Amino acid sequence: MTVNIKKIAGLMILAGMLGLTACDSSNQNAASPTTAPTVAPTEVAATAQPQPEITTSPAPTDAPAATAAATNGPNTATASPQAAAKQLKELLELAKQGKVPGVEYAAHNGLIDDVKAAWGEPDREEAAGSGIYSTYTDKHVVFGFNKGSQIYDVRSSEASLQQLTLKQIEGALGKPHEIKENGKDKIYTYEANKQYQLKFIIPESTGTVDHISVFSEQDSINNMAG
Repeated sequence: MTVNIKKIAGLMILAGMLGLTACDSSNQNAASPTTAPTVAPTEVAATAQPQPEITTSPAPTDAPAATAAATNGPNTATASPQAAAKQLKELLELAKQGKVPGVEYAAHNGLIDDVKAAWGEPDREEAAGSGIYSTYTDKHVVFGFNKGSQIYDVRSSEASLQQLTLKQIEGALGKPHEIKENGKDKIYTYEANKQYQLKFIIPESTGTVDHISVFSEQDSINNMAG
């Protein structure tokens, strides 16, 4: 009987050892790298998401220059000091003949009838002071004449004149002999000679010449009045 008990005890010990071995094998399989979890799909999707492409629109190359915006507006460009001085001295020399640039008809010596025969009727004609003024818009010229048809005032608003400033005028011709105001315009008068005056009309709003006038004062008097 003692022998049977020993056999039973031995069988139980052997069974226990086999159970422990089986458990140990299961634990090793559970920890095997082949069963390790992979990266979560959501993390993969996040790293694989394409980034938006950043682009810069090219700057326009056909934008008009700033100076082009002034077309048909006030002329704000100014001539160089040397060019302005030369131009002003030429204006003074022409004024000594009663003329403005590009116009053959002179104050004192010219007749409005001759102008009309060559240029046609003016765009506008109106009385002013003791005379009458004829405007030729396309030529940028206005003639003042008395009742005897004698021209006494020739005005020009040609574009190159409208670049001139008072500083340039005084730099080339010195201080004016007379300064008058007409509304918001200032009139700067230079004595070209005993017969003629050269006048520069400069509006306060621009600071540059609007027009010039070559004026024969003695002919502006209405000698035919009464």
